[in-house]
Amino acid sequence: MENNKGKVKDGVEGDGDGEDVDEIGLYEKAGAVAFEALKKGAKMAKPGVKLLEIAEKIEKGIVESGAGIGFPVNLSLNENAAHYTPKFDDDLAIGEKDVLKIDVGTHVEGYIGDCALTLDFSGENGKLVEAGANALEAAVAFIRPGKKTGEVGAVIEEEIRKLGFRPVENLTGHYLAKFKLHAGGEIPNVARAGGFEIEEGDVFAIEPFASTGAGYVAEAGLVEIFELIEKRPMRQREARKILDYAETRFRGLPFAERWLHSEFGSGLMMRSALRELVLSGSLHQYPVLHDKKGSLVSQSEYTVVVEKDGARILTK
Repeated sequence: MENNKGKVKDGVEGDGDGEDVDEIGLYEKAGAVAFEALKKGAKMAKPGVKLLEIAEKIEKGIVESGAGIGFPVNLSLNENAAHYTPKFDDDLAIGEKDVLKIDVGTHVEGYIGDCALTLDFSGENGKLVEAGANALEAAVAFIRPGKKTGEVGAVIEEEIRKLGFRPVENLTGHYLAKFKLHAGGEIPNVARAGGFEIEEGDVFAIEPFASTGAGYVAEAGLVEIFELIEKRPMRQREARKILDYAETRFRGLPFAERWLHSEFGSGLMMRSALRELVLSGSLHQYPVLHDKKGSLVSQSEYTVVVEKDGARILTK
């Protein structure tokens, strides 16, 4: 994920109105919706079902619940580890032997719930799924105030390697803040010296990835997810319209290209506008991330809040 250098705490960047906000309560609400959406997606996902159908139904259910979508539903198959969300006309369907990661994000007033699981449709890769799930549970059990993020990575790595797989070293968990999915400090999936000291009240997503491949992901050419970074002067009228729309509608959270189609159409003009926005530095893009071809990657994820004696799961 993003290689941010600092840790942004809730309330540092956000409200500005001086009102007291029950931030943990809002994270809890978002987490509850995210977990229900994840369960719904897992129930729907079967061989032959199109990824677009799953994504649209999950996202519709989130909105109908009264929450917001924290990021486009990620539905990454096999060696794809993250950031695959269907195109507006996507025909890709689940295969009989596929391994599918479902990664769901919600928000309530900007406070985010983020969770994921892996489904093995062949029944042949249970140990791979177990490796990521075990690592997640071990990390949660280990976390408490005063521990370092690098120590959490060591726990995750040990559990994944114990079952004969590789942790994906260049994907990480991440701190959360209001309208910030990647709010600074990372939670590594491998042992690292030092790192940030975990504090009571921290909220972050822990997401171990276990792989049969190299344990290192690269960017694919496919990009369907974008995020507003900064509003800059644009030459194209369509680019200016998309920029205004992204600012008011998504408020800095990631969005899918397919979400723009009802407003801007699906033609070359919109693609050209998105290209200008990326090249100008106004939009950050999230390419699909994959391990080597033919490998399989699993993912497990919770959002947790750090309390006095440990971590409490908000998406379970």
